[in-house]
Amino acid sequence: MTTPDGPVADEHHEILDCLGQRCPLPVIALARRLPELPVGTVVRVLADDPAAAVDIPAWCRLRGQEFLGTSPGPAYDVRRLS
Repeated sequence: MTTPDGPVADEHHEILDCLGQRCPLPVIALARRLPELPVGTVVRVLADDPAAAVDIPAWCRLRGQEFLGTSPGPAYDVRRLS
């Protein structure tokens, strides 16, 4: 469940700062970090590359992870499902 500010407050958050990085670096960073976190963790990826708006949701679909949506920042919220 998301709110206008992102995932609900009781969910665990991990921040992945990819500001200033260009495609495909934010997705690569997410792919490397997610397996290190417990299932159910919500990762907020901070990424200002316009390609991240397409790349991160697409990566989630391909990898079976849950894309929760965007948040101001620009930020993208992903929940580890497996």
